[in-house]
Amino acid sequence: MIFVIGWDLGGANVKVACVDDGFVTQAAQIPCPLIADRGKFDAAVAAALPLIPSLALHAVTMTGELSDVFGDRQEGVAYLVDLMQKVAAGQMLGIYAGDAGFLSSEDAKRRVTEVASANWHATAAVTARLHADALLVDIGTTTTDLIPIKSGAVASRGFTDAERLTEGEFVYTGVVRTPVMAIAQTAPFSGRVQRIAAERFATMADVLRLTGELPDDADPYPSADQRGKSEAESAARLARMLGRDASEADLADWVALARHLAGCQLTLIEEAARAVSAREALPAEAPVVGAGCGHFMARQLAKRLGRTYVNFAEIINAAPEAREMAARCAPAASVALLTELFLSPIGKKTG
Repeated sequence: MIFVIGWDLGGANVKVACVDDGFVTQAAQIPCPLIADRGKFDAAVAAALPLIPSLALHAVTMTGELSDVFGDRQEGVAYLVDLMQKVAAGQMLGIYAGDAGFLSSEDAKRRVTEVASANWHATAAVTARLHADALLVDIGTTTTDLIPIKSGAVASRGFTDAERLTEGEFVYTGVVRTPVMAIAQTAPFSGRVQRIAAERFATMADVLRLTGELPDDADPYPSADQRGKSEAESAARLARMLGRDASEADLADWVALARHLAGCQLTLIEEAARAVSAREALPAEAPVVGAGCGHFMARQLAKRLGRTYVNFAEIINAAPEAREMAARCAPAASVALLTELFLSPIGKKTG
């Protein structure tokens, strides 16, 4: 039996999904070591290898080419493609390039703008096959994708990160790594509104731990101060954003502040989602399809938009024990599913 393995090579995480005859059997997310060395990708991929079958087709998408360990995207794409050639070791390998489908390794290195950060398109392409009209909302550790699906087609106006940032389809905010200072400049506390420090004292992981919404395993990274991740330690980091110590108030006060900041982040995403939905005149019955480790926030967004909510894992075929990670690793699952649909465009062996 030959499985299809989907890879999503990110700068913070490597995500992998195993698909057998259109069925996601397992999915996993492996953090990249926080080192200023491109070898972090090799380490994360090596950690993933024991989780997958030795005989498989490999389908790859990426965002890791943006990592500052590379001089530019060309260098990053070439490195990651070469890495996956070693992993595939003579087995079939396809690099996802959006509307261009899957490319051979050498073609992928030449067509960098189509390959770089195309992972969102894979999820959107799968969603479009299952929902004629929808707003795909993939909220990850660092960024948020807002992709309109219309009449069974991906209706985004941008493709590259720069284009999507310009079109409002890509918001650089996520539920783990985003610094609190990127969410708001002021906040209410102790009966007054005060300014927030422009320092990375705390991240949204601290905020969402205090609100109780962040999944326990969503934040494998060191905290901003390298200390623990208890409620008290998260509150201490959040207090520093206000120039305070956590002892100046009760935990309930810090939780209230966290709820306010979580609401601010959701508002940022909501504003972009409303603009994209209005631009494309998405019908009222078009649901929000949520993915990513922040899909809990996509559910809240759907409520604000007055739309129904569907979890990405509910529209694909996946083993019950794999559903949650399939939603978090949606691009990895999607490139594998697309590979099974379009095996012929891959068609070349590595080497």
